Amino acid sequence: MNLVENLEYNTEREKLIIPEYGRHFQKMVDHAVSIKDDEERNRIAKAIISVMGNLQPHLRDVPDFQHKLWDQLFIMSDFKLDVESPFPITSKEVLQQRPEPLKYPQNFPKYRFYGNNIKRMIDVAVKWEKGDMRDGLEYAIANHMKKCYLNWNKDTVDDKAIFEHLFELSDGQIDLASDGENLTDSGQFLKNRVAKNTGRSNNNKKNQRNNNRGKKRY
Repeated sequence: MNLVENLEYNTEREKLIIPEYGRHFQKMVDHAVSIKDDEERNRIAKAIISVMGNLQPHLRDVPDFQHKLWDQLFIMSDFKLDVESPFPITSKEVLQQRPEPLKYPQNFPKYRFYGNNIKRMIDVAVKWEKGDMRDGLEYAIANHMKKCYLNWNKDTVDDKAIFEHLFELSDGQIDLASDGENLTDSGQFLKNRVAKNTGRSNNNKKNQRNNNRGKKRY
């Protein structure tokens, strides 16, 4: 009866600062904080770092990883551990700072199905000198745009629409419509996509059959 009454539940214990290390690690850190002797406290801190590094032995001697371990040690001690660190000690205020929100890179939401890489490719193309290499790049970009368009819109698309989009995305600097260019036929893109999906489906079925071979049937 006494054993049941003395049971401890995690809900009644102090919250772990870094739960991945477990409660025993937290107790070791708390013990290190309570040590009065500076030399002994530094020795225990280095011992804790060594044990933490043993959890990932392939990284324990990497300087950046060592820095991370020391940061985690100070975090688990709530920055109360007074020891000599081989790395600059990050302050609690710096760690608690919220990062600035990142801007989502969306240049042309109107043509979202092309992706931002297409716009980057176009920006590079317009900087090239006029010539065969630039003509080839422009044609490749237009073909890739057509392929992207068909990935999102399953029906065929007129080359004229692709040329208009390319003209707009390049701020009027690439005009393939006036050159009389013809892009790869839509049916070829759709055919390649169907073949790829069929091959993927066949591989999945084959893998499933292989996995079922080893199973016992009762």
